[in-house]
Amino acid sequence: MKKQQLIIGRKDRADLPRFGLAGVQVKIDSGAYTSTIHCTKVEEADGRLEVVFLDKKDESFTGEKVVFEEFTVKKVRSSSGQSQFRYKVKGNITLFGKKYNTEFTLSRRTKMRYPVLLGRKLLNKRFLIDTSLADQSWNAKTMERK
Repeated sequence: MKKQQLIIGRKDRADLPRFGLAGVQVKIDSGAYTSTIHCTKVEEADGRLEVVFLDKKDESFTGEKVVFEEFTVKKVRSSSGQSQFRYKVKGNITLFGKKYNTEFTLSRRTKMRYPVLLGRKLLNKRFLIDTSLADQSWNAKTMERK
């Protein structure tokens, strides 16, 4: 018997507990393999990575530094075909009341509408995507509080 998958829309809001972020706007991107998060500051020093997620225009912005002892560098090819090296860190995301461990590449997404893209590595075998829907997980969270 096949496990029933949750239906997620084209966009949503989510909490990223490892990064200290709540209610972040996310875009579902089945064309991307890994998930990506916007950073305003990324500094590597003494084998550690210091990151400030999002920027002041995002309502979820905290301005706090998050330090990673473990990280890697990954070659990523954009939708336009250009390759670049990005830092990759482990984190988690809460969707539909469940916390999922996943990896995020760090990128400057200043001109993009959504600070977080959720890729296939997270979505595969967990969610079905219905592009006519939005905020399915966030609305379910809001309904639980009532």
